Amino acid sequence: MFTLTSADGDYLSPTPGTLGGHRRARLYGRLDCPSALRAIARGGYVRHRVFFADEAAAVAAGYRPCASCLPQRYAEWKEQRAAAGHTDAELGALIGLLERERPRVRAVVVGHGRDAASTTAAEAFARAWDGDLLAVVDWPEEAASWLRQARRFASGEPDAWVVAGAPLGWARMSRRLRLSTAWDPARTFGFASVARAVALAPPGTMEGVRGADPDGRAWRIGRNLITYHEDER
Repeated sequence: MFTLTSADGDYLSPTPGTLGGHRRARLYGRLDCPSALRAIARGGYVRHRVFFADEAAAVAAGYRPCASCLPQRYAEWKEQRAAAGHTDAELGALIGLLERERPRVRAVVVGHGRDAASTTAAEAFARAWDGDLLAVVDWPEEAASWLRQARRFASGEPDAWVVAGAPLGWARMSRRLRLSTAWDPARTFGFASVARAVALAPPGTMEGVRGADPDGRAWRIGRNLITYHEDER
């Protein structure tokens, strides 16, 4: 019997898998992938190794194609992710963080930049969220002060804020939030693009913000760095 992975978890199969993967990196590839074989030869990779019956099972489990052995599939995945503004693994991990938060999160305010990717990600979250949606606030990349948008975003006393925004616009918006409102970054959760804004804002502006990356890993912003760990869903 062989242990395979699917969207429902691991299971035993009399047939070996046709693709291999890395549980922590959330990627899948060919069994003869040169990159994976080199890592295995060095003694790494093995304890995170998983196998899939086929590509559909790997995709359903939230894994992305390997850039080394599946370059065409990886390019297609990257293009789709850019157009969508998020991945299914990213959205699922983000909602998982909110669902595990204590005290329980029920009411949220969603904020997003006005670019297509951020808008799409915010709309996907709104459709998937099972709690109360108090407001949806958007903001431009360029503005005189972002004060009006910041006040709208910080009002309403939500249990949490959820953000989808291009790095530069969100860096400016978060600075205005810290200067002019009672916004709490420790109660804020974001899509992957939010983490990239930390280098564009004054140190400490986003300290405590949490979120998920496209592979489903959770991250947290410290004062000057971002730490990542695998989301325990």
